[in-house]
Amino acid sequence: MRVVVLGGDGYCGWATALYLSKNGHSVAIVDNFARRQWDHELGVETLTPIRPLAERLSVWQSLTGETIKLFVGDVTEYDFLSSVIQNFEPEAVVHFAEQRAAPYSMIDRKHAVFTQVNNVVGTLNLLFALREFQPDCHLVKLGTMGEYGTPNIDIEEGYITIEHNGRRDTVPFPKQPGSFYHLSKVHDSHNIMFACRAWGLRATDLNQGVVYGTMTDEVALGEALINRFDYDDVFGTVLNRFCVQAAIGYPLTVYGKGGQTRGFLDIRDTVRCIEIACLNPAARGECRVYNQFTEQFSVLDLAHMVQTAGKELGLKVEIDHLADPRVEAEEHYYNAKHSKLIELGLEPHMLSDSLLDSLMNVALKYRDRIDANVMLPRVNWRQPGNPAARKPVEAPARLVAAAAGKSNGSRRNAAAASRELHPKAGR
Repeated sequence: MRVVVLGGDGYCGWATALYLSKNGHSVAIVDNFARRQWDHELGVETLTPIRPLAERLSVWQSLTGETIKLFVGDVTEYDFLSSVIQNFEPEAVVHFAEQRAAPYSMIDRKHAVFTQVNNVVGTLNLLFALREFQPDCHLVKLGTMGEYGTPNIDIEEGYITIEHNGRRDTVPFPKQPGSFYHLSKVHDSHNIMFACRAWGLRATDLNQGVVYGTMTDEVALGEALINRFDYDDVFGTVLNRFCVQAAIGYPLTVYGKGGQTRGFLDIRDTVRCIEIACLNPAARGECRVYNQFTEQFSVLDLAHMVQTAGKELGLKVEIDHLADPRVEAEEHYYNAKHSKLIELGLEPHMLSDSLLDSLMNVALKYRDRIDANVMLPRVNWRQPGNPAARKPVEAPARLVAAAAGKSNGSRRNAAAASRELHPKAGR
């Protein structure tokens, strides 16, 4: 199958491109390296050292004999994107090419506008390009479970059947997005549904949970292929941040009470879900929605799991509660359906103790690259544009020293430092 991966230099895109290539598909990557530029803007680095994309692709070809084609450009530029569709003639397009961090979209007006323009316009361009040049191509779009919010009812897979005043209908599940980023994904979903209905396009919207892990079989072939491990306060995921904090003796920073519950999945399941969707395309005119995650955990659940895993590795790990910078329920009901991909053949990898050990070992291996100054929240949902959103929080020198050292460090001192920075943090 001929597959274009938009955003193939990013975390999910890179792992997906390699997986599809290794499994015999003809793959092209489209990227403008924006994800790398956002790191520079924020003054952060991925924990793992990422090579230039051209080098990564060259190494992949030398190790496997497989060639992945590269198109460098911006999907918000229609002429560029349409030329890619005409040149490669894909049977499927996997769309990762969006700004994907809720905190980034909440920094200020500029970042909110950029996120929505980048994401919505890029997707609209893709829909028009497919309609004009490749109308039978299957769009596999990465959505997010965050579109749904945390309703006090079970979350269905995209659609819900309701009865009202004696009438019955199946409609898109209500959306309660929690940031300008999540709102952009809702706009995408509506635009895709409309394009399928109006133009007969075919699409699968994958509402993905929080992804963890760096290693897939393909990435493991060589150090030059290593994937991202983001842990900073803007692009870092909660599990990555906890593992990095445990590695340097920094208290695990739980926002609020820690009852925020979300769906999670292994990066190995992400790439398999993408292939499953590609190999089982939607019908013409159909926009189907799959909830793409395998397990549900609260933030506090994850903190306790990392604490236990750290103990097994000889690390002393404390948990600290900070005032929640987001506008969200800190305790809530959460039960989301996620059976459709399993019915199509997904065999999930669960977040086991051994997997946590591997994540912790990545954090320990690259401990000298950890910057303790970028883990406390600098973006506040209630105060967009505040100076703290753009000025990094200065961590005490003892924490910086712990990050550069080879030991777990003093948890007591790290906990005290966290309280110094957040004197009103909840307990």
